[in-house]
Amino acid sequence: MDGKKKEEILRLLESNARYSAKDIAAMLGLDITEAKNEIETMEKERVICGYHALVDWDKTDDEKISALIELKVTPQRGEGFDRIAEKIYQYPEVESLYLMSGGYDFTVILKKATMKEIASFVSSRLAVIEEVQSTATHIVLVRYKDHGTSLAAPKKDMRMVVTP
Repeated sequence: MDGKKKEEILRLLESNARYSAKDIAAMLGLDITEAKNEIETMEKERVICGYHALVDWDKTDDEKISALIELKVTPQRGEGFDRIAEKIYQYPEVESLYLMSGGYDFTVILKKATMKEIASFVSSRLAVIEEVQSTATHIVLVRYKDHGTSLAAPKKDMRMVVTP
């Protein structure tokens, strides 16, 4: 299968992971078996790494919050940032980990934790890593858009109907 069709499959699955191979085949004009085989191949090659549901936890009774933690670190000779990243992403509390440009080297995202759990994670897990120079913790107050999906309720038209 050509690279363009693979990208189209990936874009469709990224926009809606619930699309079946049959749906994708119909949308792209492919044979169902061809679409299914290509998806399976991309899963085996870890091009497709997983499937997720986007949940708006603010609409539930869950009181836990998300945090974004910036880390400044000292990279290791011959290993750069990879060994440090491996130490950090092994923690089950870590939702995402990114190597960044700018004032900080890493951004760590923790989801679904209490303030106490976040504070404990930063002080007892991150700050004690030898290569970590400093941290800056930010609490997510409101998520308006996540993974390309708007979580904000659409504005209702509050204008009154005027008739002649």
